[in-house]
Parts: sequence; C-alpha cells; structure tokens
Amino acid sequence: MSEVKVFRVIGKIRKPNFQTEFRKEVRALKPEDAVEKVYMLLGSKHRVKRFQMSISKVEELAPNEIEDILLKKMTPGAEDPVQ
Repeated sequence: MSEVKVFRVIGKIRKPNFQTEFRKEVRALKPEDAVEKVYMLLGSKHRVKRFQMSISKVEELAPNEIEDILLKKMTPGAEDPVQ
C-alpha cells in the first residue's frame, strides 16, 4: 500500500485582470495527484480555469519542512510545539 506524502506546488495564475503567484501544500500519493488537487482547489475557490494556471514546480516535502499547520498536525513525525 502506498504512503501519503506532502507536496508543495508552486505556480502562477494569469487571468485577464488578475495575475499572481501561488504556493500550495497538499497531501497526495504522487506528484501528478498533487497537481490535480491544486487545479481542483484553485478552480473551485478562485474560478480559475486550468489553462489560466501554470505549474512551475512540484516538490515533495520532509515532515519538518511543512508550513501548513493543519498538514503538519496530520503528518506523523512533524509535530511542532504549539504555544
């Protein structure tokens, strides 16, 4: 059985009146699944079509590199003392 990993997807959104860069951390089995998840999340939240997004980098993260608090709590070995 495959292990779920955390990936950081970095890219740009180019809409006619809106351009920005994004960094999104998601849980997935493979990098391809992480890209699909980002397409799905950004498309539903920001009404961005797939052709308006360009993915520049997908990297697998070690447990101590995770920045998202919820993902950090769900990942074993990534406990960070919360105060």
